[in-house]
Amino acid sequence: MGVAVAVVLIAALVSALLAPGGGSRDATAASPAGDQKGGSRQPAGTHTASPSHTPATTPATTVPAVPDSIQHRAEAPGRAVNITIDDGPDPMWTPKVLQVLKRHHVHATFCMIGPQAKGNPELVRRIVAEGHRLCDHTVTHDESMDHKPFAYQQKEILDALDMIEDASGGAPVQYYRAPGGAFTPASRALAAQHGMRPLGWNIDTKDFSRPGVGTIVATLKSEIHNGPTILFHDGGGNRSQTVTALDQSLTWLAHQGYAFSFPKVR
Repeated sequence: MGVAVAVVLIAALVSALLAPGGGSRDATAASPAGDQKGGSRQPAGTHTASPSHTPATTPATTVPAVPDSIQHRAEAPGRAVNITIDDGPDPMWTPKVLQVLKRHHVHATFCMIGPQAKGNPELVRRIVAEGHRLCDHTVTHDESMDHKPFAYQQKEILDALDMIEDASGGAPVQYYRAPGGAFTPASRALAAQHGMRPLGWNIDTKDFSRPGVGTIVATLKSEIHNGPTILFHDGGGNRSQTVTALDQSLTWLAHQGYAFSFPKVR
């Protein structure tokens, strides 16, 4: 009888091992289907490029989604403006911009180019430590990216996000600003999925072209009625005019009774 029981047990074990799906789960089992934007979806908790170097479309960590409409409004009620600083960080000009902001007790949103952030992590961490916010401004500042495939836009946005997060030590990147306003519905949705509110502007001071300090300040004054979000630059070249114009602009805005805020995220 003991022999018969042993034979039955051995037969059952062999049958289980030979059955389809027997043993441990295959580590290469199919992942969920790609999303409707055409990007490959990665398992939760990933945000690195796949072997084909196509970034994932899901956030690295659980990040609450935000609206994908382009934001201009300020968080603070009433007469408030948002100072935004683009194209850095730059080792020469960003510290000077930070000094001006600190002197006026103003916080700003820094829209960073990925490689600039990667190359200047100490500046990124200083920006965060001094109470400013971070914004993804892509890898290459391609102002024609809205005419290129979504996979290209995806890589520009998510690779820059990785670089900025790494440089900052994991600080939240709360906004995405497309170079030259080259937003697309798909790129806005991607940014929002990763917790980054698409960020526009109302006043372009034209400081990038170095028209002169007086002209930069005059542009801000003449366009202040357009809305609260103001665009300056700390990268892309000599920003000495910007530093002086920002100082004068913050003084004028304060005298006009404006408060200083951040753009609304939600």
